[in-house]
Amino acid sequence: MTELKNDRFLRALLREPVDVTPVWMMRQAGRYLPEYRASRERAGDFMGLCTNPERACEVTLQPLERYPLDAAILFSDILTIPDAMGLGLYFETGEGPKFRKPVRTEAEIMALPEIDPEADLPYVLDAVKTIRRELNGRVPLIGFSGSPWTLATYMIEGGSSRDFRRAKEMAYSQPELLHHMLDVLARSVTTYLNAQIRAGAQVVQIFDSWGGALSHNAYREFSLKYLQQIADGLLREHEGRRVPLILFTKGGGQWLEAMADTGAEALGLDWTTDMGQARARVGDRVALQGNMDPSVLYGTPERIRTEVSDILKSYGTGPGHVFNLGHGITPHVDPEHAGVFIRAVHELSAPYHE
Repeated sequence: MTELKNDRFLRALLREPVDVTPVWMMRQAGRYLPEYRASRERAGDFMGLCTNPERACEVTLQPLERYPLDAAILFSDILTIPDAMGLGLYFETGEGPKFRKPVRTEAEIMALPEIDPEADLPYVLDAVKTIRRELNGRVPLIGFSGSPWTLATYMIEGGSSRDFRRAKEMAYSQPELLHHMLDVLARSVTTYLNAQIRAGAQVVQIFDSWGGALSHNAYREFSLKYLQQIADGLLREHEGRRVPLILFTKGGGQWLEAMADTGAEALGLDWTTDMGQARARVGDRVALQGNMDPSVLYGTPERIRTEVSDILKSYGTGPGHVFNLGHGITPHVDPEHAGVFIRAVHELSAPYHE
């Protein structure tokens, strides 16, 4: 096992002392980087990058060559599980992910298989192994998956949705059928994340991108219940270390206490929740990750630094904060502005850790 040269991200997730607040960005390997766009063009398309372990490793490492980031995140997609179930994932330019075979009938849902990551998604596990080898202990590697509810919405709707009409119709007219689907997905996510951990992921994050679209009670029934199921089934120790779990529900600020009850080490926050108020609510039970609005990166360098300073001040002194954006970095951000953001976190956070 290669010794980590920079483990402040892992220590922050475990609420241990650090010298400065660690920082990484969701979608840090992405379209805002010209080198990423060049790699994607060589690969032919997005899935050409995802399914080739060497190319996935190449783009995973690109932002680390530019910026002093404290973590790498596996380059993949949240929808690999439904693709492995045979739904036919593809990407329309400007429209996001779509499925050729959405599942909407009882027969289609009852036929969904539980995936075997080694057999069904070997390219992801090979990418994890390749990235860990190439990182050589530089920073920790994050593995991830979409949440069961988020995966189900894409699978039922056939792609992105504004109102989740079909998924919500199933929730309220055929809840037993949706629960069956979510259980199959939760078991698949658990197996998938455990396979990533065995392959070398040192942290795992669950992206519940659409949990915030649910009502208060429906979130607990159709999303949180299955996040808990996954948390209960994950490997939490590997290679002699704790493997932290980060839960991120976009729009989920009202459920932080319930999310903390799952046993996750950290909760991701979007930009609609005040960092200091969130810390007051969860106390020292979990670390917090976030939560600058990605749109701030379109501002001036001075404004970016001010926003970083305000969030650091809101969190306050002591461990347990991982700085991140409140969602993924957007494609039109100037890479220089991303650098201003990352350097500002390290420079401005030191006094909060003395």
